[in-house]
Amino acid sequence: MYGQQRYEFRTPRFGFGSGGPPPRDILMLLGVLFVTYSLQFFESTRLLLTPLMLTPLAWRWGLVWQFGTYPFVGYLSHPFWFLLELLILFWFGRDVYRYLGRRSFWMLLAWGVLTASVLAAGVHCLMYLAGAADLGYFFPLLQGQRILLTILIAAFATIFGNATIYLMFVLPIRARWFLGLEILFAFMAFLMTKDLAGFLGICAAVGITYSTLTPGGLRRILRLWRLRIEHMILEARLRRQRRKRSIRIVKDDDGFFRDDDDDDDDNVRRGPWIN
Repeated sequence: MYGQQRYEFRTPRFGFGSGGPPPRDILMLLGVLFVTYSLQFFESTRLLLTPLMLTPLAWRWGLVWQFGTYPFVGYLSHPFWFLLELLILFWFGRDVYRYLGRRSFWMLLAWGVLTASVLAAGVHCLMYLAGAADLGYFFPLLQGQRILLTILIAAFATIFGNATIYLMFVLPIRARWFLGLEILFAFMAFLMTKDLAGFLGICAAVGITYSTLTPGGLRRILRLWRLRIEHMILEARLRRQRRKRSIRIVKDDDGFFRDDDDDDDDNVRRGPWIN
């Protein structure tokens, strides 16, 4: 949907060297995350923020607003890692916002946030009905700044796929590789947290972001994958046909080999091949 628009925009200089004032919307987003993160350290204010976080109660008690409010409640982690997450969120969010504009930026976040939360809540509901999950769960892979990071990094990787990013500030890689790296990191986090619903929500957020920003959308992506699968099947059939049609020389009834070469071998009779 957004990928069909054209912009006069160069590949950004990712990091501290980028020029221009930061977008006001990004600063407000970071401010809300910082304030809500700080309020969770106090018992009185923590009770006010808990209903805004994504929980299984969203589908059990009809707290549907949680599907849209949970990204704006900073998730508890070590203060150093939280500040680092905000810094990375600023880097990616700034360039994505400048490329898409205000309306498309927030529409992208809305689609990604809703898709991830609804899928995660639905998976957790099925797990609860199967007796494999309980209601005291907070989806640690999705909460707060983490779902926003997932969407904005995937958006940057889709829009600026040829840009170079220094992973861990050392290893240079192409931005498009972050689409796969996000899934890999989420899977590693799933192994530690056992948050299956959150992991599937992360995958859904990456998928909806990529399909939204790709020209032609999801239909084009599915068509390309279908063509690739058909091409692989055709190649496999051709390889089987080549093996079946392999040629070998056999003797005829007179004990001679049949060959159509022009050599003068006395034991070879010229003529068509016998398969």
